[in-house]
Amino acid sequence: MSAESSRQIEALEEDLTQALKDSGVIRHRREGTPSSGWVLLDFSDVIVHIFSPEEREFYDLERLWQRAPQVVRVL
Repeated sequence: MSAESSRQIEALEEDLTQALKDSGVIRHRREGTPSSGWVLLDFSDVIVHIFSPEEREFYDLERLWQRAPQVVRVL
C-alpha cells in the first residue's frame, strides 16, 4: 500500500496492526520506519509493505513480484 506522508504511513501501520490483532493475527516483525518512507510488517502468512511514492518507485516491488504465482485464499 502507499501513503503520502510519514504520518500516514504510521497511521496505516497502527490501524492495520490493531485490526489484525483484534482478529487474532499477531505481527511477528517490523522493518523500516515511517520517517524512512517505508515500513514492512510481517504477519507470518502475510507481508505488508507501506511505501511513500518515492520509495515505491525506488524499490519497484511490482516488477520484482510480477512473475510470482498469485495465491487466492478464501477465508
